[in-house]
Amino acid sequence: MIRKISAAFTGGAIGSFVDSFNIWFMGKVGISDLIGLSMKPEFSAPWLCQRMVWGGIWMLLLLLPLLKKKVVLRGCLFSLLPSSMMLFMVLPEMGKGMLGLGFGIVTPLVVVGLNCIYGMVASLWYRKGTI
Repeated sequence: MIRKISAAFTGGAIGSFVDSFNIWFMGKVGISDLIGLSMKPEFSAPWLCQRMVWGGIWMLLLLLPLLKKKVVLRGCLFSLLPSSMMLFMVLPEMGKGMLGLGFGIVTPLVVVGLNCIYGMVASLWYRKGTI
């Protein structure tokens, strides 16, 4: 069981690193400007560590025995919970409105899309770590 918990948390942390890099990179190279997204975080240790810890905690959901054979779908499905929290709690509390539309109309798509990648990475890591 410890191996499964470790694999789920680590997968989530690595997935969060990938997600964090992606959103930072989009801002750095101008993709965010191109699609009308004003969310451009700085890639800093405190920002990254917080995201990786929460990403690891969220992906403890991988311990649930759902869709075990559909690894990619499973990751995308489980990523919908942190996406919902971000869109309905975190971004509104930041003053960016419901769904974070204060960052731009594409915010919900970017959040769900990048979190889907995060979930897939986490789920793939979990699968490899528990075989």
